[in-house]
Amino acid sequence: MKANNSLRSIILSLAFLMPIGMMLNAQKVNFWRPYGQNGLHVFEPGKADTVPFDGLKVRIGGAFAQQYQGLEHSNEATAVTKTVGGVEYNPNKLYALGKGFNLAEANMYIDAQLDDGIRLAVEGYMSARHHQEFWVKGGYIQVDKLPMFGNPEWFTKYFRAKIGHFEVNYGDQHFRRTDGGNAAWNPFVGNYVMDAFATEIGGEVYAFPTKNVTAMVGMTSGLINGDITQNTKKPSVYAKLAYDNNISDNMRFRISGSVYANKESGRNTLYGGDRTGSRFYLVMEAAQFVPRGASTLSSANATDNAFSGRINPGFTTNVTAWQIAPFVKVSGLEVFATFEQAKGYASSDPKTEGEFVKRKATQVAVEGLYRFLPREQVYVGARYNTVKGQLNARISGDQSVNRLELVAGWYATRNLLLKAEIVNQKYVDWPTDNIFYKGQFNGFMIEAAVGF
Repeated sequence: MKANNSLRSIILSLAFLMPIGMMLNAQKVNFWRPYGQNGLHVFEPGKADTVPFDGLKVRIGGAFAQQYQGLEHSNEATAVTKTVGGVEYNPNKLYALGKGFNLAEANMYIDAQLDDGIRLAVEGYMSARHHQEFWVKGGYIQVDKLPMFGNPEWFTKYFRAKIGHFEVNYGDQHFRRTDGGNAAWNPFVGNYVMDAFATEIGGEVYAFPTKNVTAMVGMTSGLINGDITQNTKKPSVYAKLAYDNNISDNMRFRISGSVYANKESGRNTLYGGDRTGSRFYLVMEAAQFVPRGASTLSSANATDNAFSGRINPGFTTNVTAWQIAPFVKVSGLEVFATFEQAKGYASSDPKTEGEFVKRKATQVAVEGLYRFLPREQVYVGARYNTVKGQLNARISGDQSVNRLELVAGWYATRNLLLKAEIVNQKYVDWPTDNIFYKGQFNGFMIEAAVGF
């Protein structure tokens, strides 16, 4: 599906899904997170057995999002002249931004209750900035009961297993981020500056020793897709411990700690695994660039420059990361924060005395929201997000990126969200010959999102 045909594709997708949805969406699945407003504040689905098993059930859902962008950007980088194919260009000259609509994005979900306590999920991107063709995000089986062994109570009450190609459960911010067309759980338009999100092949085992504690350990391939080549690669291992308690009728407190490590990967994508792209189209992108593997110039475009406004530290060969995330909700007021540190290197990093030197990046994000009116259908909020560290292996010292977002949103229905935000992002301590030197972008974003 090409970008200029995206609207037609979305309409066709809706026409395809709606009649099937009317037939199948009445079928409920268990131990599952709804895709609309009802999925807010759900992290790992709980072990409450709320849907009795009554044979094979299939649910088809979707998520759609459209934005109007009104951003501008600037920098003060030194002009640099390079020549490619006999053509001179300045790689520090920014793309000429204007106002307009971004690509409409769409996701498709198939959730099937295969047996009592056994659920299958298949997730696909029907339209996305980075992959505009239909692209399967992943699929996995979640096991909350063992009907083949008579549903032993010890497993039903206290354990869960997840196997397949899935979104790695590292940190809590990935439960509140935008994922392609799925924007109904994110109160803001953008994701984090350093976006920890990856899909990998492997398994996770959960334990629920008490009502308020969740523990998880996982092991995956450490890669975004399969790889059977004979090369040196190690699996990723990770873990999470979370405490979540409704202290009173109107107060909830959760805190989680996560760790993720890969000693040697062929190409780890913990901070580059998003196959949909950033919401801020072409901010801080060069007007012209040479695509990877090419020998001719190309103009900046939404697909090749899909991750505008983000920072990927590039820990693709070796990475160790940890994250602490507290969440507090008192009536309509909620605060969510993330403190994260990551270190590692890529095989392309320069060596010091024949050895790779691990670089480090630190991320802090704090957001506050107030939700009001019946069913908390309206909200206002703010988020501050900063990343600091040696973010580029070929630039010495630390650089930083700071973002402030102010947002207002309205759940017109439980499945339809409208939101508008003002965003300002600045780049600090980048060298004068880098495109980010005294760089910034700011302006407004308007987004409509559907999830069902």
